[in-house]
Amino acid sequence: MTTTPLVGSSTGNTSDSPKANGPSVDYQSFLKLLVAQMKNQDPTQPMDGTAYVAQLAQFSNVEQSTLMNQKLDQILASASLSQADGIIGRTVTSADGKITGVVESVKIYSDGMIAKLKGGAELPITAGIVIS
Repeated sequence: MTTTPLVGSSTGNTSDSPKANGPSVDYQSFLKLLVAQMKNQDPTQPMDGTAYVAQLAQFSNVEQSTLMNQKLDQILASASLSQADGIIGRTVTSADGKITGVVESVKIYSDGMIAKLKGGAELPITAGIVIS
């Protein structure tokens, strides 16, 4: 399992932020770009008004998708917390049966969970584990 930051934690690494992944354009920036495009268009061949409306609608769809993804991330983080809470104090056994113990705490990462058992052993919460 790779080491990844805890869900909802801030690592200080700017490469994890959305702005570091590429240029970020908000609604105001888009409108400024649209106005600049209108001002600088060729007067002999002006852009059709429906093209502007189509661009605005497309940007609105992208903006709504971005907001929906943020909400889904929040829901997934909440679901992970609920799952982690549900196994604390319970006995877990690895898929191969080699590791077993009572869950003392759970670390939640973006790619899964790791249960810390009483006695110090750690067990990734993956398919095949038995929770009792």
